[in-house]
Amino acid sequence: MVTSFPARSARPRGRLRLLLASGAAALALAAGSVVPGNPVGGTAQEAHAAGTSTLTVAVAQSVDSLSPFLAQRLLSTSISRLMYDFLTNYDPKDNHTVPGLATAWESSPDKLTWTYTIRSDSTWSDGERATAEDAAWTLNTMMTDEGAATSNGSFVGNFEKVTAPSPDKLVIQLKQPQATMTALDVPIVPKHVWEKVSDFSTFNNDTRFPIVGNGPFVLTDYKVDSYVKLKANKDFWRGAPKFDELVFRYYKDQDAAVAALRKGEVSFVAGSPSLTPAQAASLRSADNIKVNDAPGRRFYALAVNPGARTKDGKKFGDGHPALRDQKVRQALFMAVDRSAVVDKVFQGHAVEGEGYIPPRFDSYFWKPSDGQKLAYDPAKAGALLDEAGYKKNGAGKRTGKDGKPLDFRILCHATDPNDKAVGKYLQEWWGDLGIGLKVDCRDNVSDPWYAGEYDLAFDGWSVNPDPDFVMSIHTCAALPAKAKETAATDNFICDKPYDELYAKQLAEYDPAKRAVLVKRMESRLYDLGYMNVMAYPNAVEAYRTDQIASLTTMPSDAGNIYGQDGYWSWWSATPAAGASGGSSGGGSTGVLIGVGVAVVVLAGGGLLFAMRRRSTAEDRE
Repeated sequence: MVTSFPARSARPRGRLRLLLASGAAALALAAGSVVPGNPVGGTAQEAHAAGTSTLTVAVAQSVDSLSPFLAQRLLSTSISRLMYDFLTNYDPKDNHTVPGLATAWESSPDKLTWTYTIRSDSTWSDGERATAEDAAWTLNTMMTDEGAATSNGSFVGNFEKVTAPSPDKLVIQLKQPQATMTALDVPIVPKHVWEKVSDFSTFNNDTRFPIVGNGPFVLTDYKVDSYVKLKANKDFWRGAPKFDELVFRYYKDQDAAVAALRKGEVSFVAGSPSLTPAQAASLRSADNIKVNDAPGRRFYALAVNPGARTKDGKKFGDGHPALRDQKVRQALFMAVDRSAVVDKVFQGHAVEGEGYIPPRFDSYFWKPSDGQKLAYDPAKAGALLDEAGYKKNGAGKRTGKDGKPLDFRILCHATDPNDKAVGKYLQEWWGDLGIGLKVDCRDNVSDPWYAGEYDLAFDGWSVNPDPDFVMSIHTCAALPAKAKETAATDNFICDKPYDELYAKQLAEYDPAKRAVLVKRMESRLYDLGYMNVMAYPNAVEAYRTDQIASLTTMPSDAGNIYGQDGYWSWWSATPAAGASGGSSGGGSTGVLIGVGVAVVVLAGGGLLFAMRRRSTAEDRE
């Protein structure tokens, strides 16, 4: 919801949706029907002996699901982009829309009917041609099945009818104009395979391999909390990847992943989600290693639980009632020194946070006015708490009218060093205000998150070029239908004025006018005090130059490698001269971009930084 694990970056859409479930439990779920396939035989060592080039990527996040209908973490949605084609894609240079499964598209004069021309040279890995019927079936299934709409349902909520009058024509009829029709971050799946699935809410697509797809890679093997393996799709219409195999390998300990890079056991390290400043500094002086440090597409935030509730208003969870008071929320944020977070925690490898969308997307980047900004001001924060009725007692503790001390809990990712570091600062800053804070670091943050059993949480999403998904996760429509159920919502936010702005921006085709509406949404979200964006971290990652000769960043001038709005990095990666890959699935050395992917999943949490892709295809997240 990653976004993340967004982040669809926030689609994704990076966009990132809530994790379907945590760790192995989520991945172990299986429905009555299975996707046909042949079990994969052989190991990476055997492939290496045969001269296969393997690109191995060390990751610090687990797979929540291999089903594109359920995947919300950044890792999972990134894998979906490698396995399945989308109708359109984003150009790696400047994010403009480029053909994907669709080669062309046009709308009717009233913008309510969109017709897509489906390419004739895309085939599923089992040999069948990919057609408009596959796209129509995918979208119709999301429109009619709540389970299938878990990750990307916001894209089809305004669809009236979807048909495939011919193999190369897809027609989508809308209820209202929709500005995201060339940015539908939805993986298209093969109808002849997926129509056998009986329960989309539980089928994780992880029972038989290889998995049928039409993307640049074919997923051939997967082991929970260990790895994901993919091989190059030699028949991919854009051209085959240059690496024969791509493997994502999981490391719970980021220092161990960095050590593996030094030894040549992996080709690339992404971090959780980025390398720490100390790790990056140590790698800059290492032989045959290049550190990529560029503006990222994600944000790092402090999120408030305003009170968990379902769509019909049923309350659940145990979020602190004081956080339903806007003055309390704003007071907490005014006691956060964002510049200290950037300087002391990220050590300059980030930009101070302001609006909800990172400055990389300049059309939608928003900054509060001087009079609006909740700047670091502990004195004003204290005054706001006094106004809200939480005054200090003789012991210096803030108490409510009931005499109870004002103490909060904050959900922290056990694998993320940034969470732990910022948590210590918050204990100090808020402690000076007379507020107690328990930093609750867990491997699995998904369960308490879905249950609404938290007060605050470290949050983060990867944002997509189109902002719709990352904005949609704060609408009332994103709330869960039932208590403790997986949903698209980020933190149970539901605000009618925000929803009205969301509907207006979705229907606005004029880019400049739409940008104004999106910025008004960011302003509203900021004033409500539900989300405090502390920083926009750089993408700090590293790879071995003796295994990877070249690859594409996004943007190509200065951007990220891991977690892109597309498959460009791994698809374009070129093996270095003499490089042939890595070791077995248990420990690999290969180059990470390209053909076979072994992904090792991170146990438990990683929800927030994975850019939880709550409702979109990527982290988009």
